[in-house]
Amino acid sequence: MRLLPRNLATEGYNEVVSSVTVQSEKRKKAEAKDLHHATRNAGNGLNGAHKGLLTVGQTARLLGISPSTLRVWESIGLVTPARSNGRFRLYSLQMLEVLKRIKYLRDAKRLSMPGIKEAIETWVGKSPAEEKDDQPEIGSRLRRMREQCGLSIAEAARRADISQGFLSSIELSRAHPSVATLQRLTSAYGTTILDFYDLPKRPSQVVHVKDRKALETKGGVRMEVLSFGTTLLECMLFRVPPGAGSEGAYSHAGEEFIYMLSGELEIWLDEIERYSIGSGDSFWFKSTSGHRFFNPSDREAVLIWINTPPSF
Repeated sequence: MRLLPRNLATEGYNEVVSSVTVQSEKRKKAEAKDLHHATRNAGNGLNGAHKGLLTVGQTARLLGISPSTLRVWESIGLVTPARSNGRFRLYSLQMLEVLKRIKYLRDAKRLSMPGIKEAIETWVGKSPAEEKDDQPEIGSRLRRMREQCGLSIAEAARRADISQGFLSSIELSRAHPSVATLQRLTSAYGTTILDFYDLPKRPSQVVHVKDRKALETKGGVRMEVLSFGTTLLECMLFRVPPGAGSEGAYSHAGEEFIYMLSGELEIWLDEIERYSIGSGDSFWFKSTSGHRFFNPSDREAVLIWINTPPSF
């Protein structure tokens, strides 16, 4: 485990905090703008069964890439768009999320095409039919949680620091929340991520592999519950694909412990301290620190993550 130098003066720290605030506002505006353009343009010039789909040109403009790049990604098997009468390529809003991920891995993470393909295959994971059987319905559950709290979409989005349009899209299952977004939403509703799992009502001291409950978020981060019915700890097995992570920071009450089974993970605390941990390393921190994580390597990171009390 390695702690990188911390040499930020007070003035520099204030600049960092200010920058983070500005970036948060920019992110919310960008989310709303992307959603507006996608829903407005989806289906323009299309009829019947093709309503709600984007053409090559529309998709390229939304992503800020050329149509030829989309064709290259298709030729190497990264995506498979629908076809209009066997001629025109058409992209769904769900596929648009996959394309955004591909662009991020290429531009920000500098992954090679084979690396991107592996990361995307892990991120996309199972077929829709398999996911429906294994995955809890995140969007509808979030909507019920919000309604039970008597919150409007506007108020819930404000508390979770996301845009109203993005929250609405999540509740309609048109967008998928990251680990950080999911945690901030459940916190705003006075609950935890554990409420998404169909856990047995009776505590169990033994959890067999076949009985393990799992939840997969945007980016392919898979969280498997290792303990049922505990009152003072929350134990999970995390699987973090290459180039994936929490996609944002979050904080809550308690303390956390991580043991790395394999792979590599970067953890940031309050956007100031950065820790790099690998196979066999362990790490603990106070949950009240804003924390985020990311897998910088080209292989899956597998780790045991414990929260106490169960506040994640």
